[in-house]
Amino acid sequence: MTDRLKGKRAVITAAAAGIGRASAIAFAREGATVIATDINEKGIAALAQEGIAETARLDVRNTADVNAFAKRVGKIDILLNAAGFVHHGTILDCSEEDWDFSFDLNVKSMHRTIKAFLPAMLAGGGGSIVNISSCAALRPPANRYAYSASKAAVSLLTRAIALDFITQGIRCNSICPGTVETPSMLDRAAAAGPQGKEMFVSRQKMGRLGTAEEIAAMAVYLASDESAFTTGVDLVVDGGYML
Repeated sequence: MTDRLKGKRAVITAAAAGIGRASAIAFAREGATVIATDINEKGIAALAQEGIAETARLDVRNTADVNAFAKRVGKIDILLNAAGFVHHGTILDCSEEDWDFSFDLNVKSMHRTIKAFLPAMLAGGGGSIVNISSCAALRPPANRYAYSASKAAVSLLTRAIALDFITQGIRCNSICPGTVETPSMLDRAAAAGPQGKEMFVSRQKMGRLGTAEEIAAMAVYLASDESAFTTGVDLVVDGGYML
């Protein structure tokens, strides 16, 4: 299938790398007009050669910046929230600053972007919001205290949005990936030591890591009209992690 997102305008956060980048490319290939954002301007600039219509620096932790950006962009059909941070450790390793940063970037950033873009989406007849959550929201791994709690909040935020606007053309879903090979994941693996990557692979019952492109394929589905009867769900893409 091609042109599954033809005629749709999409904003993607954290598009410089990983799942955000793969989703931006996948959306553009399916015909969407993609506005890719990140604080990494060099990273998103490289997307120009991938058919991305526009790139913009956006700090999703800054409410004023998000509101100004949404006002400039106007109505969109798709919002993909991919910004996130993985804090390592138990509650005893989690400072007040760690907790606040995790919830600000992983949860409140989505609150900011959805609140900023939702009015125009409603006025324009609706749209699809896709939030990147995690299997950690449903089954927390060891030493992922703040991350798991914040991703659980993303899943409930998603359902609340879906319920509140279900009769007004808004669909809101989340994707819960298992362990996906991204630059940030490889950094965490390296920090864990020589066998770090193998440790991450061992959590996946398929015996391999997922790819950002595999998650992006699910994002395309949720953004498209093919999923018109789907809202308020956590779509698990985990290589069997939850089995």
